[in-house]
Amino acid sequence: MNHKPWQSIFDTYNIYEHDFSKSPFILTAKQIKKATANFTRTTEREVRVLCKQDTRESRPQVFVNYDLFILPIENGVYAILQGEGYMDVPEITTQAVAYQAKLDFELETSLVGDSEMQHLDFAYATSLIRSLLEDESLVLTIRGRKYTPTFEFYAGKHKQLITVESVQTEVDAGYEGRNQIVLIEAKNAKTRNVIIRQLYYPFRQWQVHTKKRVKLLFFEKRQNAYLFWEFGFTDEKDYNSIELLKSANFEIQR
Repeated sequence: MNHKPWQSIFDTYNIYEHDFSKSPFILTAKQIKKATANFTRTTEREVRVLCKQDTRESRPQVFVNYDLFILPIENGVYAILQGEGYMDVPEITTQAVAYQAKLDFELETSLVGDSEMQHLDFAYATSLIRSLLEDESLVLTIRGRKYTPTFEFYAGKHKQLITVESVQTEVDAGYEGRNQIVLIEAKNAKTRNVIIRQLYYPFRQWQVHTKKRVKLLFFEKRQNAYLFWEFGFTDEKDYNSIELLKSANFEIQR
Protein backbone atom coordinates (compact mmCIF):
# COMPACT_ATOMS: atom_id res chain seq x y z
CA MET A 1 0.00 0.00 0.00
CA ASN A 2 3.08 2.26 -0.13
CA HIS A 3 2.78 3.19 3.54
CA LYS A 4 6.42 4.21 3.98
CA PRO A 5 6.69 6.53 0.95
CA TRP A 6 3.55 8.36 2.00
CA GLN A 7 4.78 8.62 5.57
CA SER A 8 7.93 10.23 4.17
CA ILE A 9 5.82 12.66 2.10
CA PHE A 10 3.74 13.62 5.15
CA ASP A 11 6.89 14.07 7.24
CA THR A 12 8.67 16.15 4.59
CA TYR A 13 5.82 18.64 4.15
CA ASN A 14 4.37 18.44 7.68
CA ILE A 15 0.98 17.45 6.31
CA TYR A 16 0.04 16.14 9.76
CA GLU A 17 -0.28 19.74 10.94
CA HIS A 18 -2.42 20.92 8.03
CA ASP A 19 -5.87 22.19 8.98
CA PHE A 20 -8.12 20.18 6.68
CA SER A 21 -11.19 21.91 8.09
CA LYS A 22 -10.08 25.01 6.15
CA SER A 23 -8.74 23.58 2.90
CA PRO A 24 -7.35 20.53 1.10
CA PHE A 25 -3.58 20.09 1.00
CA ILE A 26 -2.18 20.72 -2.49
CA LEU A 27 0.72 18.49 -3.50
CA THR A 28 2.69 18.42 -6.76
CA ALA A 29 4.33 15.51 -8.55
CA LYS A 30 7.65 17.31 -8.15
CA GLN A 31 7.21 17.41 -4.38
CA ILE A 32 6.30 13.72 -4.28
CA LYS A 33 9.41 12.80 -6.25
CA LYS A 34 11.60 14.87 -3.96
CA ALA A 35 10.21 13.32 -0.78
CA THR A 36 10.59 9.77 -2.11
CA ALA A 37 13.97 10.16 -3.84
CA ASN A 38 15.73 7.87 -1.35
CA PHE A 39 13.41 4.91 -1.95
CA THR A 40 14.91 2.21 -4.17
CA ARG A 41 11.84 0.49 -5.61
CA THR A 42 10.17 2.12 -8.60
CA THR A 43 6.71 1.52 -7.13
CA GLU A 44 7.74 3.56 -4.09
CA ARG A 45 8.80 6.55 -6.20
CA GLU A 46 6.43 6.50 -9.18
CA VAL A 47 3.90 9.31 -8.73
CA ARG A 48 1.20 7.57 -10.76
CA VAL A 49 1.44 4.45 -8.58
CA LEU A 50 1.56 6.36 -5.30
CA CYS A 51 -1.52 8.40 -6.19
CA LYS A 52 -3.57 5.48 -7.52
CA GLN A 53 -5.85 4.77 -4.56
CA ASP A 54 -8.95 3.43 -6.28
CA THR A 55 -10.52 1.73 -3.23
CA ARG A 56 -10.66 2.52 0.47
CA GLU A 57 -8.45 -0.49 1.12
CA SER A 58 -5.75 0.71 -1.29
CA ARG A 59 -5.10 3.87 0.73
CA PRO A 60 -1.85 4.13 2.69
CA GLN A 61 -2.28 3.90 6.45
CA VAL A 62 -1.73 7.63 7.01
CA PHE A 63 -4.73 8.35 4.77
CA VAL A 64 -6.84 5.89 6.74
CA ASN A 65 -5.72 7.36 10.07
CA TYR A 66 -6.63 10.91 9.11
CA ASP A 67 -9.74 10.08 7.01
CA LEU A 68 -8.17 11.32 3.77
CA PHE A 69 -8.37 10.65 0.04
CA ILE A 70 -6.53 12.08 -2.96
CA LEU A 71 -7.74 13.55 -6.25
CA PRO A 72 -5.85 14.87 -9.29
CA ILE A 73 -6.79 18.50 -9.99
CA GLU A 74 -4.27 19.41 -12.71
CA ASN A 75 -1.60 17.61 -14.69
CA GLY A 76 0.96 16.83 -11.97
CA VAL A 77 -1.03 18.46 -9.16
CA TYR A 78 -3.07 16.65 -6.50
CA ALA A 79 -5.40 17.61 -3.67
CA ILE A 80 -5.45 15.63 -0.44
CA LEU A 81 -8.93 15.97 1.04
CA GLN A 82 -10.61 14.91 4.24
CA GLY A 83 -13.88 13.00 4.24
CA GLU A 84 -15.49 10.31 2.14
CA GLY A 85 -13.98 9.88 -1.29
CA TYR A 86 -15.44 6.47 -2.13
CA MET A 87 -18.80 4.92 -2.93
CA ASP A 88 -20.07 1.49 -1.98
CA VAL A 89 -21.04 -0.93 -4.73
CA PRO A 90 -23.98 -2.78 -3.15
CA GLU A 91 -24.37 -6.49 -3.59
CA ILE A 92 -27.09 -7.52 -6.04
CA THR A 93 -28.97 -10.34 -4.33
CA THR A 94 -31.66 -10.95 -6.95
CA GLN A 95 -31.38 -13.97 -9.20
CA ALA A 96 -29.95 -13.39 -12.66
CA VAL A 97 -32.51 -12.69 -15.38
CA ALA A 98 -32.02 -14.77 -18.52
CA TYR A 99 -31.38 -12.55 -21.53
CA GLN A 100 -31.51 -13.92 -25.07
CA ALA A 101 -28.75 -12.48 -27.22
CA LYS A 102 -30.10 -10.61 -30.24
CA LEU A 103 -27.68 -12.26 -32.65
CA ASP A 104 -28.33 -14.96 -35.23
CA PHE A 105 -24.76 -16.27 -35.02
CA GLU A 106 -22.25 -17.00 -32.25
CA LEU A 107 -19.41 -14.59 -31.58
CA GLU A 108 -16.44 -16.94 -31.38
CA THR A 109 -13.92 -14.19 -30.62
CA SER A 110 -15.84 -13.18 -27.49
CA LEU A 111 -14.84 -16.52 -25.94
CA VAL A 112 -11.10 -15.79 -26.19
CA GLY A 113 -9.65 -14.20 -23.06
CA ASP A 114 -11.26 -12.82 -19.93
CA SER A 115 -10.95 -9.05 -19.96
CA GLU A 116 -13.50 -6.58 -18.64
CA MET A 117 -13.49 -4.84 -22.03
CA GLN A 118 -14.43 -7.94 -24.02
CA HIS A 119 -17.27 -8.75 -21.60
CA LEU A 120 -18.58 -5.22 -21.92
CA ASP A 121 -18.30 -5.39 -25.72
CA PHE A 122 -20.18 -8.69 -25.73
CA ALA A 123 -22.96 -7.17 -23.61
CA TYR A 124 -23.25 -4.39 -26.17
CA ALA A 125 -23.03 -6.72 -29.20
CA THR A 126 -25.90 -8.84 -27.88
CA SER A 127 -27.95 -5.61 -27.37
CA LEU A 128 -28.13 -6.19 -23.62
CA ILE A 129 -27.01 -2.62 -22.90
CA ARG A 130 -29.56 -1.20 -25.33
CA SER A 131 -32.28 -3.35 -23.77
CA LEU A 132 -31.27 -2.42 -20.22
CA LEU A 133 -31.48 1.29 -21.04
CA GLU A 134 -34.48 0.90 -23.36
CA ASP A 135 -32.65 2.77 -26.11
CA GLU A 136 -32.08 1.04 -29.45
CA SER A 137 -30.29 4.13 -30.81
CA LEU A 138 -27.16 3.71 -28.63
CA VAL A 139 -23.88 3.36 -30.52
CA LEU A 140 -20.31 3.14 -29.22
CA THR A 141 -18.63 6.55 -29.58
CA ILE A 142 -16.36 7.00 -26.54
CA ARG A 143 -13.43 4.91 -25.38
CA GLY A 144 -10.04 5.45 -23.77
CA ARG A 145 -8.24 8.44 -22.29
CA LYS A 146 -9.10 12.10 -22.70
CA TYR A 147 -8.46 15.30 -20.76
CA THR A 148 -11.14 17.17 -18.86
CA PRO A 149 -12.21 20.73 -19.44
CA THR A 150 -12.20 23.02 -16.39
CA PHE A 151 -14.94 22.44 -13.82
CA GLU A 152 -15.56 23.13 -10.12
CA PHE A 153 -17.08 21.06 -7.34
CA TYR A 154 -17.32 20.45 -3.61
CA ALA A 155 -15.94 17.24 -2.09
CA GLY A 156 -15.46 15.58 1.27
CA LYS A 157 -15.73 17.82 4.32
CA HIS A 158 -14.51 20.91 2.47
CA LYS A 159 -16.82 23.86 1.92
CA GLN A 160 -14.78 25.67 -0.72
CA LEU A 161 -14.90 24.91 -4.43
CA ILE A 162 -12.19 22.69 -5.92
CA THR A 163 -11.13 23.41 -9.49
CA VAL A 164 -10.11 20.64 -11.90
CA GLU A 165 -8.37 21.48 -15.16
CA SER A 166 -6.99 19.17 -17.87
CA VAL A 167 -6.94 15.96 -15.82
CA GLN A 168 -6.72 12.70 -17.72
CA THR A 169 -9.80 10.48 -17.50
CA GLU A 170 -10.55 7.07 -18.92
CA VAL A 171 -13.93 5.68 -19.94
CA ASP A 172 -14.18 1.95 -20.58
CA ALA A 173 -17.04 2.55 -22.99
CA GLY A 174 -19.34 5.42 -23.83
CA TYR A 175 -22.47 5.22 -25.97
CA GLU A 176 -24.45 7.97 -27.62
CA GLY A 177 -28.11 7.77 -28.47
CA ARG A 178 -30.58 10.28 -29.80
CA ASN A 179 -31.26 11.77 -26.40
CA GLN A 180 -28.56 10.51 -24.02
CA ILE A 181 -24.92 9.66 -23.43
CA VAL A 182 -24.10 6.54 -21.40
CA LEU A 183 -20.68 6.20 -19.73
CA ILE A 184 -19.58 2.86 -18.29
CA GLU A 185 -16.88 2.00 -15.75
CA ALA A 186 -16.15 -1.73 -16.01
CA LYS A 187 -14.53 -4.18 -13.60
CA ASN A 188 -13.67 -7.83 -14.03
CA ALA A 189 -13.97 -8.88 -10.40
CA LYS A 190 -16.18 -8.26 -7.38
CA THR A 191 -15.81 -4.65 -6.26
CA ARG A 192 -17.01 -3.56 -2.83
CA ASN A 193 -16.18 0.11 -3.20
CA VAL A 194 -14.53 2.43 -5.70
CA ILE A 195 -13.35 6.03 -5.73
CA ILE A 196 -16.17 8.32 -6.84
CA ARG A 197 -13.76 10.14 -9.16
CA GLN A 198 -13.95 7.29 -11.69
CA LEU A 199 -17.57 8.18 -12.38
CA TYR A 200 -17.67 11.85 -11.39
CA TYR A 201 -14.87 13.22 -13.57
CA PRO A 202 -16.15 11.67 -16.84
CA PHE A 203 -19.68 12.75 -15.88
CA ARG A 204 -18.64 16.40 -15.50
CA GLN A 205 -16.37 16.16 -18.55
CA TRP A 206 -19.05 14.99 -20.97
CA GLN A 207 -21.69 17.34 -19.57
CA VAL A 208 -19.55 20.13 -21.01
CA HIS A 209 -19.47 18.54 -24.47
CA THR A 210 -23.15 17.68 -24.87
CA LYS A 211 -26.60 18.97 -24.01
CA LYS A 212 -27.90 15.40 -23.88
CA ARG A 213 -28.49 13.66 -20.57
CA VAL A 214 -25.38 11.87 -19.27
CA LYS A 215 -26.01 8.50 -17.58
CA LEU A 216 -23.48 6.52 -15.55
CA LEU A 217 -23.24 2.73 -15.35
CA PHE A 218 -20.92 0.53 -13.32
CA PHE A 219 -20.43 -2.94 -14.81
CA GLU A 220 -19.02 -6.23 -13.55
CA LYS A 221 -18.70 -9.67 -15.09
CA ARG A 222 -18.70 -12.48 -12.53
CA GLN A 223 -18.67 -16.02 -13.89
CA ASN A 224 -21.84 -16.10 -16.04
CA ALA A 225 -23.41 -12.99 -14.51
CA TYR A 226 -23.47 -9.55 -16.14
CA LEU A 227 -24.07 -7.03 -13.37
CA PHE A 228 -25.05 -3.38 -13.84
CA TRP A 229 -25.51 -0.48 -11.44
CA GLU A 230 -26.79 2.92 -12.55
CA PHE A 231 -25.60 5.87 -10.47
CA GLY A 232 -26.48 9.54 -10.59
CA PHE A 233 -25.62 12.79 -8.81
CA THR A 234 -28.38 14.79 -7.12
CA ASP A 235 -26.17 17.90 -7.33
CA GLU A 236 -23.70 18.01 -10.21
CA LYS A 237 -21.34 20.26 -8.21
CA ASP A 238 -21.33 17.94 -5.18
CA TYR A 239 -18.86 15.05 -5.56
CA ASN A 240 -20.52 13.23 -2.66
CA SER A 241 -24.11 13.52 -3.91
CA ILE A 242 -23.82 10.22 -5.78
CA GLU A 243 -26.75 7.84 -5.41
CA LEU A 244 -27.72 4.41 -6.71
CA LEU A 245 -30.65 4.63 -9.12
CA LYS A 246 -31.08 0.98 -10.04
CA SER A 247 -29.23 -2.30 -10.46
CA ALA A 248 -29.70 -5.40 -12.59
CA ASN A 249 -28.31 -8.91 -12.93
CA PHE A 250 -28.36 -10.82 -16.22
CA GLU A 251 -27.19 -14.10 -17.68
CA ILE A 252 -26.78 -13.93 -21.44
CA GLN A 253 -28.14 -16.89 -23.40
CA ARG A 254 -26.03 -17.39 -26.53
